[in-house]
Amino acid sequence: MPNAHIIGLGRSGNAAARLLKSQGWKVTVSDRNTSPKLHQQQQQLITEGINVNLGENFDPKTSPDLVVVSPGVPWDIPPLETARQRGIEVVGEMELAWRNLDFVPWVGITGTNGKTTTTALTAAIFKAAGFNAPACGNIGNAACELALQQQEIRALKVDKSVDWVIAEVSSYQIESSSTLAPKIGIWTTFTPDHLSRHYTLENYYNIKAKLLKNSEIQVLNGDDTYLRKNASQQWKDACWTSVKGKSELIGNPDLGVYIEGDYVCQNHQKILPLTALKMVGTHNRQNLLMAVAAARLAGIEPPAIQEAISNFPGVPHRLEYVGTWQGIDWINDSKATNYDAAEVGLVAVEAPVILIAGGEAKEGDDSQWLQKIQEKAAAVLLIGDAAEQFSQRLQQVNYQNVEIVETMEKAIPKAAELARNLSAKVVLLSPACASFDQYESFEHRGDHFRQLCLEFIG
Repeated sequence: MPNAHIIGLGRSGNAAARLLKSQGWKVTVSDRNTSPKLHQQQQQLITEGINVNLGENFDPKTSPDLVVVSPGVPWDIPPLETARQRGIEVVGEMELAWRNLDFVPWVGITGTNGKTTTTALTAAIFKAAGFNAPACGNIGNAACELALQQQEIRALKVDKSVDWVIAEVSSYQIESSSTLAPKIGIWTTFTPDHLSRHYTLENYYNIKAKLLKNSEIQVLNGDDTYLRKNASQQWKDACWTSVKGKSELIGNPDLGVYIEGDYVCQNHQKILPLTALKMVGTHNRQNLLMAVAAARLAGIEPPAIQEAISNFPGVPHRLEYVGTWQGIDWINDSKATNYDAAEVGLVAVEAPVILIAGGEAKEGDDSQWLQKIQEKAAAVLLIGDAAEQFSQRLQQVNYQNVEIVETMEKAIPKAAELARNLSAKVVLLSPACASFDQYESFEHRGDHFRQLCLEFIG
């Protein structure tokens, strides 16, 4: 019986463990952390015949035949390097899923920002067109959960098999995938992020580019400055998109999707009216164009696209409308985990804004974000580990109306008070930070914000 070792007991790790166990592998899972939630997962997996070690690091001396790495685990830690030197195969959870689902076409969506919305829009369109096309990866199911479901469906010989896989793929997942090759690869945006993990901008770019290189057809955001400058020669014949009209298209003009007047168009054909899209902001129009491009490349006709977009409510934690209190809108943008995403959030809402920011700070250029705060924020409330650092940065650019409140519980009533006193239109949670100092994930942070808002609003 072959041995597999899974590193990381998150959703991806659980799914990979169950998939391999079902295929006759002897499976061990390790996680360096311990918590009541992890202990609960441990007990469940043990009942399924899967060994789980909490509070332990992977030891390559155990010599498994295969090591599967969850997305949050760095690809270059010493135990993994040692495992490779010993000839042990090391793959990511997404790669394992691909090996079990490569019999259906994939849409693989990557980018610094915009991945989740583009993935959700794409999945909604494919569903409206009658395809069984679930979203997975960083959105929806872990990819290996989907692979296990399909394995069970095939064993039962029932006709519920997947037509397409719509996968949101992070740089971590691309880095740990050696053979992942989507039918359609989408690159949404590119700005500095995850540099503590990938070290250089060039390395980060090359990891993202790998997914597009392995894809049969490419879709790229022609409004992204970095991609326009650095990727246009590499993918001259790809499908590029632009909100600025057909004249701005690069790549294959017959494939390109663009906005002309009040319509989304392709090759002079009107696909759908812009009024169908309920989400605000130029960035969401860019996301829409890429999702439409993928749909058209898959042969989906305009009526299904328009139906899907007209019924699309938006993505939780990405400029999510929570409610209105005394004429003030409360917006959850917890998914804005870096400066660029947080700047986009500020651009999209109406000023003046009471901004709640902070968390676990990331490396990156904060200058454009700070400038947008100066333009649109009436006050800034800071939470989490980055609060002191952000306060100093704001003072350095002569922004004075800033207060450290530390926690979300304190931020909500203070934001309401300031919004009333300063005639603000919006209270916006857009942290520009990771969440791991105070929360399990950006979803956990956004759910907490929403819960507190709804309790306050009544």
